[in-house]
Amino acid sequence: MAINYRFILLIILSSLLLISCSSNEGKKSSPQQKSRYQMANDRYPDDAPDVSLVKNAQPKYEPYSRQGNRDYTVLGKSYQVLDSGKGFKEQGHASWYGSKFHGHLTSNGETYDMYTMSAAHKNLPLPSYVKVTNLENNKQIIVRVNDRGPFHHGRVIDLSYAAAYHLGMLARGTTKVALETVYIPSPEERAISDLNDADNHFIQVVASQDKLRINMLAKQLETKYAVTSRVSSTKGIHRLQLGPIRQIHLTNKLLDRLQADGYPQSFIVP
Repeated sequence: MAINYRFILLIILSSLLLISCSSNEGKKSSPQQKSRYQMANDRYPDDAPDVSLVKNAQPKYEPYSRQGNRDYTVLGKSYQVLDSGKGFKEQGHASWYGSKFHGHLTSNGETYDMYTMSAAHKNLPLPSYVKVTNLENNKQIIVRVNDRGPFHHGRVIDLSYAAAYHLGMLARGTTKVALETVYIPSPEERAISDLNDADNHFIQVVASQDKLRINMLAKQLETKYAVTSRVSSTKGIHRLQLGPIRQIHLTNKLLDRLQADGYPQSFIVP
């Protein structure tokens, strides 16, 4: 019986062509190829550094960035960006975002680093500094907001991996929080305020459930900075505040010293 080699070769070539077409079609329809992110879903980092050593963001005056501060629309919903973060307060649920977004650009053009104390917010101008309080365990952190989100109903802030760790919410994923901006005025605002300032000011340095520690620290700081202090206590939380200080420029000067001396979470009491 004669073997038809030409027929066999034709079958082999046809099979190879079908395999090649099938392979190319699969690549063409891959949804990951259409996204700027390498991962389809967010997840924990594979080999995270020790973020327990990461300090709070240190509030300072920064002009609002040119990028990321226009009104925008996401998933058919429009969002308005505030002209200023001064006096802003909000409550809701916090979430966190990690590996999927790590290394990609934030809304104001910076690179997202999940190992820093940063966050995303829908409406605050970028950048802004925010004190975040976990209402379930009273832990507090200060983050620098440089991104937009979260775009889920009921969520008010998206925290970095490091921020979520320090707030004690990594495992649960979400938690109820209170937000309050730490507003640092520009040099021009400080100068105008000084001309019209007739109020007493206080600087909150730290809050703790340990009243003995708070009282001891109060005496140390009074001696070091030559200023009086008071302790404000509510619901078992004791807040150490320095003051009263008459002029705002002196208050800001002391605030700068405190933050440089190891109390970056210090802020002027509204």
